[in-house]
Amino acid sequence: MTPKYKRILLKLSGEGLMGDRAFGMDEQVINSLAEQIKEVHDRGVEVCIVVGGGNIFRGAKEASKGLNRSVADQVGMLATVMNALYLQNALEKMGTATRVLSGINIPSVCENYIYRRALRHLEKNRVIIFAGGTGNPYFTTDTGAALRASEMGCDVLLKSTQVDGVYSDDPKKNANAVRYEHITYDDVIQKSLKVMDLTAVALAKDNNIPIVVFAQKGEKALLKAISGEGDYTIIN
Repeated sequence: MTPKYKRILLKLSGEGLMGDRAFGMDEQVINSLAEQIKEVHDRGVEVCIVVGGGNIFRGAKEASKGLNRSVADQVGMLATVMNALYLQNALEKMGTATRVLSGINIPSVCENYIYRRALRHLEKNRVIIFAGGTGNPYFTTDTGAALRASEMGCDVLLKSTQVDGVYSDDPKKNANAVRYEHITYDDVIQKSLKVMDLTAVALAKDNNIPIVVFAQKGEKALLKAISGEGDYTIIN
C-alpha cells in the first residue's frame, strides 16, 4: 500500500479511546492506534493529530445539565490534553518523536500552539498532537481539526469513527441506512449528516481539504484509508 498524501491530519474521537469501557482510556486501543500512526509516519507521511475528550468529559452534555457552557468547554479542553499526553507517551515508547501543542496555555505540561513552531516540528519529522481544541469555548474538536488542518496545509483530514464511512442515517439504529462512498461538502451540510459539525465541514470546504471518514477498527485501518483502499467515505 502506497500513501496518497504527504501531510495528513488524523482526528481521533475521545470515545474511540475507550475500547469496551464505559469511561476513560483503554491501553490496548491506544497502543494499537500508536502502532498504526507509527507505521504511516515511518513511510514518510507527516502526521498531525487532533484528539477529542469525550471519553472523560463532554462539555456540551454537562452544559445541558446546568453547568456554565464556557466552564464546561474549558474542562473538556483539559480532557483532550490528558488524552494527547497518553497518546504521546505510547508513541514515544515506540521510538516516534512526538510533541503535544495545546490551544490553551499549560506550559508546565506541554507546548503552547504557535503556528511556526508547529511547522518546525513537522520539518524535524515529529508527529504533532494538537490538544485543547481551538482554545475557545463553543467550538468542537471537529472544528479544531479542520482549523489545524487548514493552518498546517494538510492534504487531507482523516476522521476516525466507529463505522466505515458516512451514512444517510445512524446505521446502528437504522438497518436501511445507506453508506456513501463519495459525497460533497454541500450535501453533508444540506442533509445535516452527523459525521462532523457543520462548521468543520464548511471550513474544510473553504480550504479545499478532503475529508476521509473511515472505521478505526481493523488491521492497518489508517494505512488503508490514506492509500485509497478499504471501505471509507470521501467528502470533497
